[in-house]
Amino acid sequence: MRAGTLLRLALAGTRTDGARVALTALSAALATLAGLAALTVLAVAKPPGNAWTQSQQYTNALLREPGLRPGVAFALLLLCVPVLGLAGQCARLGAPGRDRRLAALRLAGATPGQVTRLAVAETGVASLLGTVTGLAVFEVGRRLLHRPDAAGRLPLPTDVHPAPAAVVAVVLGLPLVAALVGALLLRRVTTTPFGVVRRVRTRAPWPWPGVLILAALGIFAAIRPIALWYERRDAVMPDALVPLLLMAGGLTAMVGVVSGTGWISYTTGRVLHRHGRGAAALLAARRLTADPWAGSRTFAALLAALIFGAGAAGVRADFQAEAELARRTGGGLSDPDFYLGAMDLIDLAVVVAVVIAGGGLLVAVAEGITSRRRAYAAQVATGVPRAVIGRSLLWAALAPAVPAIGLALTVGYLLIAGLMPAPSGGGYEQRVCEAGSPGCGANDTEWVPKVTVTPDVPWEQLAWFAAGGLAAVLLTAVAGLVLLRSATAVEELRVT
Repeated sequence: MRAGTLLRLALAGTRTDGARVALTALSAALATLAGLAALTVLAVAKPPGNAWTQSQQYTNALLREPGLRPGVAFALLLLCVPVLGLAGQCARLGAPGRDRRLAALRLAGATPGQVTRLAVAETGVASLLGTVTGLAVFEVGRRLLHRPDAAGRLPLPTDVHPAPAAVVAVVLGLPLVAALVGALLLRRVTTTPFGVVRRVRTRAPWPWPGVLILAALGIFAAIRPIALWYERRDAVMPDALVPLLLMAGGLTAMVGVVSGTGWISYTTGRVLHRHGRGAAALLAARRLTADPWAGSRTFAALLAALIFGAGAAGVRADFQAEAELARRTGGGLSDPDFYLGAMDLIDLAVVVAVVIAGGGLLVAVAEGITSRRRAYAAQVATGVPRAVIGRSLLWAALAPAVPAIGLALTVGYLLIAGLMPAPSGGGYEQRVCEAGSPGCGANDTEWVPKVTVTPDVPWEQLAWFAAGGLAAVLLTAVAGLVLLRSATAVEELRVT
């Protein structure tokens, strides 16, 4: 198959196929903007001087201090997680129609390999269109936002640009990764002239993701002992060791929580099947046990954002404990209010991530109702009220979401609690007068008692994150009910 033919077939299709390509391109554009913004922050050159020398050309203290710029870049990269999750949900939009189109191509003589390359090319081309668009928006935005004040200082790092190699890696790397992920997801799909067959897992999920969660907690808890080990031996710890451990532990925790949602969904379905009352609960129970991994696919981006949000809440609680220690002993952070204000950036990134994840949930709900419209129409035709089907959709969405959100928040907070010990100060002697001054003896010292301030559990902030996550799930489920009336029309029984 020629490249031109492959491209033309990849972009062909119905309005649903066009919407899938457009949403995939939009997701890729958003991810490109977030990645290029993070690379721009990291491209700010450190001025000459010691490690604490600030970049005075910026008005924002988060950009002036070299030690805070990695945190800003991390907050920007955090936005890529739900955006990529949204892209994954968009790729499933209109799956039945796409399956029929691929089956027709097989009937026309296309080989299985050509059909697979066509499906992969659609995702890759849509992502490439999005990344190129994101690059164009980024370049235009840099020029429009380059507005120095009277002193020549800038509110944003528009005076620097990421390295060309890094820009090329983002613009071409995201479509390549999207295409590879698409090929990986299609490994269990067989396209025949009579339809598309998906080989699904039929065994019940095991609670093995709990091992990943425990391993992530162990990695975070081991960071401080490793640092102390290097300190006792007067050795220099590699600069990349701590970031690698943090990344490995965070990814392990995220995979464990997202994968564990499959076991949670299956277990919740069994509990509903045993103790549920009414047809809606029983329908939801059967749906959860028949496809428990749907929760892992649907809630992945939301749970990842909540893990980071709970971790940010733990860091904020530690900063508040440092501020209390400074009030009691005069030590601790030199400017705790500044660090607490810097955490607002992380909180804002988490809120934006939850909103983007809510968009992914909405796409997943719409795709699920559309793909099962024949089954819903058959149930209505046999006498099942639409209200019962609607309540079953709410049960299937909220029943696994509540424990999964609780697990994500608990794991995110425990990661930081195991990493950062309680702030302490004191436990030493200090002179009460200057040595050599009249009346000051050699023993005029006083003992400063050791003070340890245990950070409070940020219940209020965790509750807000939990409420936001549940609201996102509930709102998307209610929005999906709007599609239920059209999807349960009797005419849908004629759809092939």
